[in-house]
This record gives sequence, C-alpha cells and structure tokens, in this order.
Amino acid sequence: MNNKPVLFSRTATQVSRAARLILLGLTLALPLQSRADYSWEQDLHHRLLLDFNKTRADVKAYIQRYIPNVTDSQLDRWEASRALETMTLDGEKRYFHNAAPNLFRIDPECAAIKARQTPAGLDEADLADSVNLPLIMQQANKSTHRLAQPKHVRVKYTLTVNADAVPEGEVIRCWLPFPHRSLKRHTGVKLLSASQPYTISPRSATHSTVYMEQRAVKGQPTVFTEEFELQPYGEYHAIRPENVRPYKTHSALYRRYTREEARHIRFTPRLRALADSLTAGITNPYLKARSIFTWINNHFPWASAREYSTIDNIPEYVVANGHGDCGQVSLLFITLCRLSGIPAHFQSGFTLHPGHCGMHDWAEAYFEGYGWVPVDQSFGIPTYADSEAERYFFLGGIDSWRLVVNQDYGDRLYPAKQYPRSETVDFQRGEVEWSGGNLYFDQWHWSIEPEYLSDGPETQR
Repeated sequence: MNNKPVLFSRTATQVSRAARLILLGLTLALPLQSRADYSWEQDLHHRLLLDFNKTRADVKAYIQRYIPNVTDSQLDRWEASRALETMTLDGEKRYFHNAAPNLFRIDPECAAIKARQTPAGLDEADLADSVNLPLIMQQANKSTHRLAQPKHVRVKYTLTVNADAVPEGEVIRCWLPFPHRSLKRHTGVKLLSASQPYTISPRSATHSTVYMEQRAVKGQPTVFTEEFELQPYGEYHAIRPENVRPYKTHSALYRRYTREEARHIRFTPRLRALADSLTAGITNPYLKARSIFTWINNHFPWASAREYSTIDNIPEYVVANGHGDCGQVSLLFITLCRLSGIPAHFQSGFTLHPGHCGMHDWAEAYFEGYGWVPVDQSFGIPTYADSEAERYFFLGGIDSWRLVVNQDYGDRLYPAKQYPRSETVDFQRGEVEWSGGNLYFDQWHWSIEPEYLSDGPETQR
C-alpha cells in the first residue's frame, strides 16, 4: 500500500478540548456525588500517558534492529510524514507504544526493508480462510440465509482485576462479552457457567454482556469468569449489481443507517468530498460500496491502534494518518457508505480462528434485494484469492470463526455503567468499575480460551 501516513501530534490540552465532548453525555449520567470527583481531562491524560510511553531512544533502538545506521534526521522525516506517531504531553515529546513496529507497516520503504530480512507467509487466520472461504462460497447458495460451514466452539473468558485495585470489601462491577443472540449466524448460544450470580443483557441490547459483581479481598486479585458455547456460521452473498434494487429512502431502516452519529460517523467536508470522488459517475449502490472498499484496502495499511477513547473522530484520524486497525477502517467504510446513500453499521467481537484468536471489528451494509450483508474492510482483498469473486468475498461475506458481541458502537451497557467506559467505542475486553470510579486497562487483564469441539452439522438454515 503506497499511501504516506501522517503524524497525529497535538498537545494534551488540545486533545482534551476535542475529546471533552466525546464523553459529555456519559459523564452527565454519573451520580451527582461522583461528578465533583471525576475529571475527563485527568482521565484522558492518564490514558494518553499509557498509550504514549516510549522515548525517542526506545524507538531508535527498535528501528536499529532492521536499519542499524538509522539517523536522527531519518526519524525527523518519519515524524514529519506521520509514519512515527508522537504526542507532546507534559511538555515532553512522547512516542506511541507501538510507533516503531508500526513504522514497518506504514512506511513503504521500511516495510520493504523488514520484508527482505524477515519474509512473512500467510498467518494462521489467512491459512484457515484460504480453505474456509471457497467452501462457504460453494455451499452458501443452498441455505435460505446464505449460511454455511458452521463451527462448534466452547469459550472460557476470564477478567482479572489486580490485587488491591480497590479497597477491601468494595463491590466491583464487571461486564463480560457474550455472544449476541439476535444473529442468524449464531446458533446454540449457551452460558455454561459463571463465577458469580449473573445478569445477561436483553437480546435487543447493542452490546451483549454478562454482568457480575464481587467484593474485593485485600491482597488478592478479583477474578470473573464465564464459559459459553456457540455455533458460528460463515455467510456469503454472491451479489450481482444488476439485482440490487433502489432503496426505499423513506423507510426507517434507510433513515436510521444513512445518518450521522455522534463522535465517529460525522459528515465532515473532507469526508464528503472523498465519498463524492470515490463514487463519481457510479449509480449502483453495490458498485459504490465496492469502490470505497477497494480504495480503503489499497491506501490504509493495518497498524496497531491507540485507544479509541482518545480519538475524537476516528474516520478523520485514519485519513489524516494514512493507516488504521480493523475498527478504524470499518468506521471509515461505514461513514463513506452513509455519505454515499448506502446503509451501514458497525459490528464487532472476536475472531476465533485456530491459532489466531483475538478482538476484531467489521461492518454490515444493506443492499435492497439482498438485505444486510457482512463487510470486513480490514480482511479486505485477500492475497491468497484465486478468483475475482474470492477477492471480494469480504464485501458480502464472512468466515466461519466470528464471535459477534456488538451490533453497533458506543451504546450504554446493561445494567447501566456509572462511570465512562474504558473503551468508549467498542466493547470486547470487558468493563469494570466500583463506587469510586472506572477501572482502566492498566488495573486488570483478560484472556480468552477457545476450545474447538467439532464442525457443526451442515443443516439447511
């Protein structure tokens, strides 16, 4: 990918002013006795210090693994091109904790240098999908809902709060991710066990959660666990542009999913102009979406992302910086689609590929005549694809290893959380708080352990 990434560098004060609006609504939801003690500026500052924790010497030492004679002038050039992400905090230039590894993903010359020294083949997810995708494509047309190749997975999820993160005896409130039960792609969802009495969010909730409480014990970590099963299916729609019908533009669905939304789906002048340029002369909605999908795939390499809660407009951030992770490019795709009159929404959870399990975000787009179809902008156009249809599999298809937790972004949790979330956009790792405040990611850790029971039956669904 040949784009030039751009540096995001503002003072902490500038970022605080921009980000204050992000959590204003959530902060107003706090109990009155808590608001006086809570400061978003202080909270944001703490988050930024954790994300931007590298010095220039740290960054230079990493780069020297691949470019032994790297000079300070080269570092200056990469900062100016925004390939190295920095921020000035407390009067000191600090580097994003993954700035150096990201350089070798973002800058084409650096990426080529690393590739020559450490050639990389397909990762575990790509290897699995290179087999899985053709099977889904062959079999999905036999299913009413275009579903195929189910898997059967049992998952143990653990969230561990650090010892003495809260005073002894205080109640810790915890929300864990749980498979969304409203999707046709999920069957057999069962909660097998939980470490404490629990509440499962309603099927209609945006974020699917299991909620628990536990009192802190002095000197001991507080552990929350859940075990569940599900049978996720792959999905594929062989979309023919000529079969896509005009939208019913007065419908509630169309109005809801083509509008702006707070924080990260905003119709800024730059994004309006970009959407217009990418779809100029194209009238078919699928071909518009394909133009957007292809352009993002070709121009924005994947790079490790800073916490979403520290960014005030993610699609603008991606365009300005020339890179993005899965959720960031998905939000850019969604925004450009909505600007082009194509309904789209956010979806996220985990990929459960054997050997490659982790958090992941993607989208869904709506085409009249086909309905909602999955779109994975980050998986994009696979390098292993053997046909044009397979190249665009992820524009209307999804593999068999998806655990969907969220049907959109940034909504309230159930039951309601008192303090602003650690992750204000996505919900995957979990959320934790006590009466004295939110517990941020440096105060707890999580793990996900999938067990692959068998492939599910090839039933007609």
